[in-house]
Amino acid sequence: MGVKTAIGHVEAIFRYPVKSMRGEALDTAQLGWHGVEGDRRFAFRRLEDRSPFPWLTAGKLAELLLFTPQRPEGGDLPTHVRLPGGAVLPISGDDLAQDVARRFGAPVQMGQLKDGIFDDASISVIASDTVEEIARLSAVPQDARRYRPNLVVRLLQPGPFREDQWLGSSLSFGEADDSPTVVVTRRDVRCAMVNLDPDTAVAAPQVLKAVVRANDNTAGVYATVTRIGQLAVGQTIYLA
Repeated sequence: MGVKTAIGHVEAIFRYPVKSMRGEALDTAQLGWHGVEGDRRFAFRRLEDRSPFPWLTAGKLAELLLFTPQRPEGGDLPTHVRLPGGAVLPISGDDLAQDVARRFGAPVQMGQLKDGIFDDASISVIASDTVEEIARLSAVPQDARRYRPNLVVRLLQPGPFREDQWLGSSLSFGEADDSPTVVVTRRDVRCAMVNLDPDTAVAAPQVLKAVVRANDNTAGVYATVTRIGQLAVGQTIYLA
């Protein structure tokens, strides 16, 4: 792998069992060849959409952020979803699809892909300094969940948008020679989803405007898995 340099530690781990629905914070997670196990394995497909990307996201239905996938103890995949009003419905049942279709205004169907349903890559990473800088510029309280990352990094040398410097490099998690590893492949171009409050789905357009002004509409990076293993909050992250 070449020379490794410690750059920080894992501050938080997130996964999102259903695309655009509420995510969950984890202390540990298994990193597989297709990202964090259980991440974005379900998504609603827009039945009337014939585009290459037919999936329904919070960019088209902000309320999706308020739906909470529920999984059994010890399971990676959800079996039910709690609606904003509190009702709990089976994840693959007609009732859930009909409820979402009513809110969206067009028919949808839940889909499941064993390798996940991703926009650009299976792993997304953002530094906490980047989150803090965008919050400062936009005057909106900081919340890493706006950016839907899998990993939040606390840097040893603070500074926003340092992730851009990792392009083409490897990030390994932990001291062992066989630590889980990803290769950073591209910057994360942002859309209006970052404007949405994860707890209320209320939009604050100044967040995306701040990203555009500060860093050419990018915040964080995407990565591809090159070695599987266990991730954990607190792990030292090495750049190679």
